Amino acid sequence: MGEASPAELVDEAIERIERLDPELNAVVTPLFDKAREAAAGELPDGPFRGVPFLLKDLAAHSAGDPMYEGMSFLREVGWVEEEDNHLARRFREAGFVFLGKTNVPELGILPTTEPAAFGATKNPWDPTRSPGGSSGGSAAAVAAGLVAAAHGNDGGGSIRIPASCCGLVGLKPSRGRVSLAPEFGDLMSGLVAELAVTRSVRDTAAILDAVHGPAPGEPYVAPDAERPFLDEVGANPGRLRIGLLTRAPGGQIEVHPDCVTAAEGAARLLESLGHSVEIAEIEALDDPEYVPQFLVRWTSGLAWNLDYWSRRTGREIGPEDVEPCTWALAEQGRSHTAAAYLRSMEYAQAAARRVADWWASGFDLLLTPTLAEPPTPLGAYDHPPDQPLLPIIRSTPLAVFTAGFNSTGQPAISLPLHESDEGLPIGVQLVAELGREDLLLRVASQLEEAAPWADRRPHLFAG
Repeated sequence: MGEASPAELVDEAIERIERLDPELNAVVTPLFDKAREAAAGELPDGPFRGVPFLLKDLAAHSAGDPMYEGMSFLREVGWVEEEDNHLARRFREAGFVFLGKTNVPELGILPTTEPAAFGATKNPWDPTRSPGGSSGGSAAAVAAGLVAAAHGNDGGGSIRIPASCCGLVGLKPSRGRVSLAPEFGDLMSGLVAELAVTRSVRDTAAILDAVHGPAPGEPYVAPDAERPFLDEVGANPGRLRIGLLTRAPGGQIEVHPDCVTAAEGAARLLESLGHSVEIAEIEALDDPEYVPQFLVRWTSGLAWNLDYWSRRTGREIGPEDVEPCTWALAEQGRSHTAAAYLRSMEYAQAAARRVADWWASGFDLLLTPTLAEPPTPLGAYDHPPDQPLLPIIRSTPLAVFTAGFNSTGQPAISLPLHESDEGLPIGVQLVAELGREDLLLRVASQLEEAAPWADRRPHLFAG
């Protein structure tokens, strides 16, 4: 292996983006001149000094750069953020160089990346398929080899879903592990977690080391890690008791055979590594009140989000400013009373305790498919004008295994352990109790060593 300067790394990554992204459409805001200037200057002596990086164009913002969150509205007003938020600053302190911002669905709502503002991002494994969402631009860029890692965040599966669709590692940390400061402490009622998508468990652990930890004034903080997360990679996890869940929570969604096969194959691999795997039942996830109460919180958050941008821009957002699905969901959110919202929070906290009881009963990890179906075709979320909520109904199979753990706060990771007969990536999800990213990373690295995926290459690859 040779050495390369930060400037050489940045120039090479820019060349890859310029060569492949016109077909991929993952990078919507290039920041190439600023990246070259940063790479030629004095970079922090962090673990990723000079490594090219992409920011997802949602929530995390960087000083002097546009931020659109997939909205034509923000693009039209030319919105620019004045400062780095806490996470962007931590990425810079780690040595990352920002090359640009990646494509997202409007306000991160859908599990596909096809915003009206910027058009569809293609899945590098099959350009007729979605890369997932909402971190779909970041995932497509990493899978295609434009960069080694990119920022992502997850409010219902938005790191794990595109990681599964694009054959990557995607960790949603425990609630409170990575700060949302300074603007937010409890974004979307605690649903949102921040980190990245990568190609290896080691890279995920190292990025988590670089950015985790509370900022002053946090509403809650994840339990302290006993040692660096990177030290967990390759560490012996011991013999674990793992629950296997392949039936979709709620029982209303039929899980695609490829996704069941992926989880069952992972279960056999875990057993071959000395772990005990048994069928799991988590009654709290099957409660018929679960989804309606989740939607009260989530749609209330979307109504708040439009109000937030109206306040910040000084321009009232109306139905003509956003996609029909966004407006319909926000209108649902506005219909909830304050009492209904507080009831949804009461329910969510009680459900989180019931789910935590499953780990307290003696299980170490939960194993599931990441998704209930393979990557969807582009255009699958299109809808007639009189059915603006159809995309949300269509979204259910992609989020049915992921969204619950945004509500309850446990860390969860998607690993690229399977491919369909069509050559599409199929991820599996491991979930640990709150604060146990260490255990997830030990087992994930054990699986990566036993069934390595590093040599797999998608159809669109810049390497």
